[in-house]
Amino acid sequence: MKNVLRNIFYSFPIQLVVLHIKNNHLFLLFWVLLGAMATGAIGKTYGTKYLFLNPEYLGHVSFYSFFILGMAFGGFIMSWNITIYILNSFRFPFLASLGRPFTKFCLNNSLVPLSFLVLYFIFVVHFQWYNEVASIFTIVVYCLGFVLGLSFMLAMTALYFQLTNKDILNFRKAKKTFHPKNPISIAARKIQQREEEQLNSRAWPVEYYVTENLSARLTRNVDHYSPELLMKVFRQNNGNALVFQVASIMLLIGFGSLIENPFFRIPAGASSMIFFAIFISITGAISYWFGSWRTTVFIFLIVMINFFSGKTVLQNENSAYGLDYSQLQPYTYSNIDSIHNKEQYYKDIDSTLKILDNWRSKFSKGRLIRKPKMVMVVTSGGGLRQAVWSMQVLQTADSLMNGKLLRNTVLMCGASGGMLGTAYMRELKLRQQQGTDINIYDEKHLDAMAKDLLNPIIFTTVANDLFLPWMTFKKNGHKYRKDRGYIFEKQFVENLNGYLDKDLIDYRIPEQQADIPMMFVTPVIINDARRLIISPQGVSYMAKSEMGNYDKGVTEIDAIDFGQFFADQDAYKMSFSSALRMNCTYPYILPAVHLPSEPPIQVMDAGWRDNYGIESVARFASVFDDWIKENTSGIVIVQIRGSDKVDEIESEISNGIINRMFNPLNVAALSSTVQDYTHDHQLDYVAKVLAPKKIDMVRFIYRPSKTNARASMTWHLTTREKIDILNAIYHEDNQESLQRLKELVK
Repeated sequence: MKNVLRNIFYSFPIQLVVLHIKNNHLFLLFWVLLGAMATGAIGKTYGTKYLFLNPEYLGHVSFYSFFILGMAFGGFIMSWNITIYILNSFRFPFLASLGRPFTKFCLNNSLVPLSFLVLYFIFVVHFQWYNEVASIFTIVVYCLGFVLGLSFMLAMTALYFQLTNKDILNFRKAKKTFHPKNPISIAARKIQQREEEQLNSRAWPVEYYVTENLSARLTRNVDHYSPELLMKVFRQNNGNALVFQVASIMLLIGFGSLIENPFFRIPAGASSMIFFAIFISITGAISYWFGSWRTTVFIFLIVMINFFSGKTVLQNENSAYGLDYSQLQPYTYSNIDSIHNKEQYYKDIDSTLKILDNWRSKFSKGRLIRKPKMVMVVTSGGGLRQAVWSMQVLQTADSLMNGKLLRNTVLMCGASGGMLGTAYMRELKLRQQQGTDINIYDEKHLDAMAKDLLNPIIFTTVANDLFLPWMTFKKNGHKYRKDRGYIFEKQFVENLNGYLDKDLIDYRIPEQQADIPMMFVTPVIINDARRLIISPQGVSYMAKSEMGNYDKGVTEIDAIDFGQFFADQDAYKMSFSSALRMNCTYPYILPAVHLPSEPPIQVMDAGWRDNYGIESVARFASVFDDWIKENTSGIVIVQIRGSDKVDEIESEISNGIINRMFNPLNVAALSSTVQDYTHDHQLDYVAKVLAPKKIDMVRFIYRPSKTNARASMTWHLTTREKIDILNAIYHEDNQESLQRLKELVK
């Protein structure tokens, strides 16, 4: 028994696992990360596991989507094997004496990949059965697709190495190589000498290895071979492996030029695996060429990349499409103050008063007729989950109220995903108003909003943005680069049948005529935390309080009227989809947008300052308080949230030193809660200003059913998540909100 255990321990597969645990921590970490992502151990809130358990291709989860995912996994396995082989083959000199040494190495190095596969298939079967309600036949087809894709990739790479790799018999007759005396050859020769010295001194004890027919065989003694001869085998194999890696990266860059074609927008999970494979290849190459200097070289490369990427030629700054970047607007306090001057402030108020008068004219007038309620719709962030939830609430409520909700709505605002659904619902209403034969309550619009946006983003990031994006396109005569921001807008517009393929100015007249509500898109300026108020109307009154017109030392200009500030840069010709994208630019997922100013300003997700839209509502109501008191019977704020306003107070889980060290940093996670507290104070102030008119708040909150987990906050929804979101309208609290809204808005 003791001998059996010893033979097992000193077998090649087990010794490779020991090698990974002892020396290859970084490369083993990739498997841990991949497993954690695929099982939901990390990134659960953002739905990372769905990238692997429910991959979409061309809008559907299918045999083909799993086949592509399997191919990508095969590429990841081969990249991992190649890197480990290049860095560690000298530890196992017996390999050089075998035929097809790299093939045998991969076979014996398969315990880690096989362990991952077993875990992965367990989670796929459970997820598809429980979350997607898939049949056994469908699950088998999906798994078969993955296996066939994996097998195809492994077969192709095996064929390449079979045709190109040489074994020791090819080198025994070869003549001694002459080494030219140039710097590169001298450096390469030093690496060769180092490897030859290490070959026998650092060899690992291996007694058995597994052959291609899965039988165990004793290892050969190779002491009678010269180290130089053995290393020739490894170097030739390594050279072919490097060629394979470089060719794979070039092929990926080639795919990046095809992002316009949906056929090449592979599943996001496959893109993630390709990214890991590239990173492993680059890290392995640095480790191989620089040995113990690898950490220093890696840090040096990061510093150099950061330095040169800041140069104009290599900069890859994302743009808002339609803006003119050839001339820059000075972003200085004096210029901000001059544009948001007192005269412009009151001019914009007068223009908006005309819009309000047009809205009021839609309702009957008279002393005995009740004045209408002014409705303001605010929605929170939350990715595709909140986009679908916002549409579901607006569709359901407006349908039950016979169109009175949208008719009474004056303003729509909010953050991130919620504004995508709100903007689409407003566009449907506009098309109906313009005579298009359209049922704005049709469920197909919800289906369109729920379509995947994540796959093209991740694929473009890996195939295009990781390298220097070189493809461009033109809009309004201006040239822009194609990146994940571009593909997000393109896919979003495509999903909605092109309905939102409009410029900002296209909504000016419909808003002025009160055919549709006004909409404020309010991303945050990273440079100074000011809000950017994007509207087709002049809205400088949203940038500062009235008191600031008389005493600049008392209040600050805390927002920028986008249209007027960038008027010389064709602000109103900007794509409306770019405005919406700026409003939902979550870090890393989408690129921060640079605007044509000097110094350059960047903008990102509105949720960092006003995740629930209340700040916009409070300022708008305080500016037009006299008109509201005179012409309405009060304000109804319809708030569409993705989470409860009042959460349970969590007890501290651990008092360990690490927890205590990081607890102060957790304050950032309380941003939404802090905003709620601030908004309550703002509404309290507005309510006092409007008295005796009332402010009523009607909340619709997405709450998952008891049998479902909360839908992830990402740009992808599973079938079960979508059903759960749509069914949330039937929650007891939301049904009460519907009834209350009907009573308030008659």
